Amino acid sequence: MTLAPMTPLAALPSPSTAVWQLGPVPIRAYALCIIVGIVVACVVTEYRLRRRGVAPGAVLDIAVWAVPAGIIGARIYHVITSPEKYFGADGQPLKAFAIWEGGLGIWGAVAGGAVGAWFAARQLGIPFAVVADALAPGLPLAQAVGRFGNWFNNELFGGRTSLPWGLQVHVMDPDNPGHALRDGAGKPVLEPGLYHPTFLYEALWNIGVAALVLLLDRKLRLGRGRAFALYVMGYTAGRFWIELMRTDEATHILGVRINVWTAALVFLGALVYFLRVRGPREYLIPVGEPAAPVPPAGGDVSQVDLSAREAGARPVAPEGYRVVTEEQFRTYRETGEVPAEEPEATGEADRDGIDEAGSEEAATEADAAEREPADEARPDPDRTDEDRAGAGGARPADRDS
Repeated sequence: MTLAPMTPLAALPSPSTAVWQLGPVPIRAYALCIIVGIVVACVVTEYRLRRRGVAPGAVLDIAVWAVPAGIIGARIYHVITSPEKYFGADGQPLKAFAIWEGGLGIWGAVAGGAVGAWFAARQLGIPFAVVADALAPGLPLAQAVGRFGNWFNNELFGGRTSLPWGLQVHVMDPDNPGHALRDGAGKPVLEPGLYHPTFLYEALWNIGVAALVLLLDRKLRLGRGRAFALYVMGYTAGRFWIELMRTDEATHILGVRINVWTAALVFLGALVYFLRVRGPREYLIPVGEPAAPVPPAGGDVSQVDLSAREAGARPVAPEGYRVVTEEQFRTYRETGEVPAEEPEATGEADRDGIDEAGSEEAATEADAAEREPADEARPDPDRTDEDRAGAGGARPADRDS
């Protein structure tokens, strides 16, 4: 009689090595996954920024600030939510700076990265909402790639399961970080049973969130940060139920993992923003651009002028950008005609009929009626009838442009 096998016929394996030595330099799989994820996010964001009118290469200037700030924010969040590892009875405070040993929180990464991106956007003259919306589908793709670093580290898995995609998990060697513990025969030691691959669940969910953002953004033409808010809602909704499946050590509040509370609160904040904020999608045209605009080629609104390259001209970033409507942006791309910038009417200008430059502005009929007696009492002999007729020709600017 043959006994049925005690192990499942199908399972997902896990790597037994997460660190490789290149001479004296350790190459960590987790770090590689993060780097690849950053590259993916930059490529997607660059493409979307250029379709909004931003000059090529701006995403690199943004990443220089956003990536380090994101890493710092991720570490700060991890240390704050797991203080016992660093400041407890047996904690080692200096270990809080050992980022290479793991411990990064996505919530802190997004918050810190947002601060860095905001600062870079100000330097470039790009509205921060445009940067956030351009990043919205690239960020979940980057997170999906980064989650495979957890797979290499054999960490952040869920509870036991008998499903065919159950995950084999190695017992990692505490004396040899990044490598599985091995038995006497030199084989990697496995934890008993199979576990939910929560890293894979989150990676697949994030890919779905990216697809959702792209689809709704194309259909609804989201602007003013609403595409980013949609990403936040999608990600936190998935993180809520995935976090409940995880069994790794975590800080709890009222018996619930802290990341569950964070996901719920951030979701509500993003939902309120998405419902309350309204407005058209922003498009940008350069201010102080050194070269004439390039007409679109193949549907890409920001193709580089090859003739300029052949002539040896190097692209120079514009001094800043001006927000225009989609119709104005389309006209600018096709003809190179820069739309006239209408002065924004302030409250003082509305009352006094004076614009920001100090020239006479169009006054309302009521104001004109109130000033008419004074004008008749003090006629200006040097002012012709034609001059008087042209004084009210300007139209107040549209605040929503």
